[in-house]
Amino acid sequence: MNLIVVESPTKARTLSRFLGKDYLVEATMGHIKDLPKSKLGVDIDHNFTPDYEVVPKRKETIEKLKDESQKAKVIFLASDPDREGEAIAAHVKEILGKKKISRIVFHEITREAVEEAIANPKEIDKNLVDAQTARRVLDRLVGYKLSPLLWRKVRRGLSAGRVQTVAVRLIVEKEREIKAFKPEEYWEIYVSLKQFTPEVKSADTSGVFVVQLIEQEIKNEEQAKKIVGDLKKAKYAVSDVRKREVVKSPYPPFTTSTMTQAGARIFGWSAKRTMSVAQRLYEEGLITYHRTDSFNISQAAITKAREFIKKTYGEKYLPESPKYYKTTSKVAQEAHEAIRPTDVNKNPTSGVGLDSPEVKRLYELIWRRFVAC
Repeated sequence: MNLIVVESPTKARTLSRFLGKDYLVEATMGHIKDLPKSKLGVDIDHNFTPDYEVVPKRKETIEKLKDESQKAKVIFLASDPDREGEAIAAHVKEILGKKKISRIVFHEITREAVEEAIANPKEIDKNLVDAQTARRVLDRLVGYKLSPLLWRKVRRGLSAGRVQTVAVRLIVEKEREIKAFKPEEYWEIYVSLKQFTPEVKSADTSGVFVVQLIEQEIKNEEQAKKIVGDLKKAKYAVSDVRKREVVKSPYPPFTTSTMTQAGARIFGWSAKRTMSVAQRLYEEGLITYHRTDSFNISQAAITKAREFIKKTYGEKYLPESPKYYKTTSKVAQEAHEAIRPTDVNKNPTSGVGLDSPEVKRLYELIWRRFVAC
């Protein structure tokens, strides 16, 4: 028997559905080690060394993992493919500390992806673990003493850290810009026009179009009234007609940033809510990993999408060649694919085991965006 360790019970259940009896899947229920709540937990005098300790609520989970590891031939650490997941894997390895322990990474929870990961295990990425440790230490150094100030001055339960502190500064700077802004009066003038045809009655409003005066800066009401008076006496003619072809491309597939923006704009959800629903979709094996800044899509996924479009909508809706999108951000890591359905044939109308309205809504949004691009 082989043991696979993941973070969440949902992910464990999804993996168990298509892995055979040779595999036992257990969940850590999140982090099993963290900085203590009762003290700073960072040794400032000795290279900012973190004082990680076992999370009290995870003691039973740890004992269970130790028991199961005694029976396992090989232990696979399959936490999420990011810094946090790498740190969880490292902590599990520290606690188990025996036998053959391998790290496996997959960006979608499908049989093919998991089997490929098991066939190509690797070592824990120390650089990712160090990056997560640095982030956690920075959170603690900034937030540990600042949060109590918020509790006293604003409301208990609020947190302040590396993200919130920068966000507050940006808001303050923008507010100062708003207060320093000096408004200047300006006027805009629009004219309703229609083609002159003697036999058509003046009451007929068909064919009316609106134009804007753009070649003159109007700074006050007196100037505006004078211009309007002149325009009422004027005659109008079309002096030039320009025709051009406009090509509109579909939006690129979702990244974490654009998905949370769409969740806020379309559903009115907070970023936290959108990411929580996306986590459920990922753990159910319905979408690829949802923490990504890349527009990349695998060639296999593109091929399946093109086959689906041709079969479902017809040849005329299929472009001659696939579209490729480039990431414009200079700091994009592009370690993962864009967010997409793991199987394009699981369209939203088929249900695909979606257990709640919000899960179904986000899946439909991701699915439509992927097929459209």
